[in-house]
Amino acid sequence: MTKPIPASTTTTTTTTTAPPDILRCAYMDIVVTDLAKSREFYVDVLGLVVTEENDTEIYLRSFEEFIHHNLVLRQGPVAAVAAMAFRVRSPEDVDLAEAWYQQLGCRTERRTEGFVTGIGDSVRVEDPLGFPYEFFYSTTHVERLAWRYDLQGPGALVRLDHFNQVTPDVGRGRKYLEDLGFRVTEDIQDSDGVTYAAWMRRKDTVHDTALTGGNGPRMHHIAFSTHEKHNIIYICDKLGALRKSDLIERGPGRHGVSNAFYLYLRDPDGHRVEIYTQDYYTGDPDNPVVTWDVHDNQRRDWWGNPVVPSWYTDASLVLDLDGNPQPVIERTESSEMAVTVGADGFSYTRQDDELTGFKLGTTL
Repeated sequence: MTKPIPASTTTTTTTTTAPPDILRCAYMDIVVTDLAKSREFYVDVLGLVVTEENDTEIYLRSFEEFIHHNLVLRQGPVAAVAAMAFRVRSPEDVDLAEAWYQQLGCRTERRTEGFVTGIGDSVRVEDPLGFPYEFFYSTTHVERLAWRYDLQGPGALVRLDHFNQVTPDVGRGRKYLEDLGFRVTEDIQDSDGVTYAAWMRRKDTVHDTALTGGNGPRMHHIAFSTHEKHNIIYICDKLGALRKSDLIERGPGRHGVSNAFYLYLRDPDGHRVEIYTQDYYTGDPDNPVVTWDVHDNQRRDWWGNPVVPSWYTDASLVLDLDGNPQPVIERTESSEMAVTVGADGFSYTRQDDELTGFKLGTTL
């Protein structure tokens, strides 16, 4: 189902309220259709830590986390994303988030008791792109298990790293997120200036979220970090031993964008999970933006592995504040798949003759 972009969600509105000071991506609230199967995937296979659970919800965290959770699994009729949550610097920043989005004409909902267990005063919004964002400061602290090597397996997921969102207008989304205080670290463009993807950060890594061009709003993936790439290889070996290697959609491999070593999995509902490690520091104020040519197939895989078509086409629905799936808007500009999927079989089909297909030090 498609719909036009409502005029009230454009990002040209002038705001007088400062945006909230966002620290990092903090957790995702997702709906799953079989809680037992999802628990097996996220806990028994991937090893995420159960903070608490009941008959309808499971709260999970990574080993280095001290806030209540990084992932909520919620039983429901339709697999989708209920919230992409960011932690802000202070309680006052929750007020700023509410006021900032209200000035944009976005729908907001505030709950002083929080929307989920372990999170206090928070605001959820239907953002200008149609995504369900949440902003919070107050949270229950739990034990940080970084030193509990007796509990960590060789594939331990140590941090929540980022989200990735699919939107039909990456340029518009990029401007909105920059207004919100995100900084661009890398992007993919063509010679006509069409932007196919952009990586945006608040913490000092490559990204807290990314925008991928396609039919949306949809959630492309959630990503957890390991310490080293051998941890990712172990996860692949474990999946093979369990005869579950069909859960691997793509990888393992090395991205050009972000320079990270990666693996993409699909959970029982098809939600995509990336296991991610070894990107780079971006915290200096003059950190250069890296721009990749969309025709350079090293942007997605530095070596060896063609990008499977499902990685471009498949993504999870997102919910509005009433819990209903948001209608999906079709992308009118060419998608990255349409432009490059034939070149993603690794024949090094960049359009220029330079040694690399990206440019360092781009000024935005």
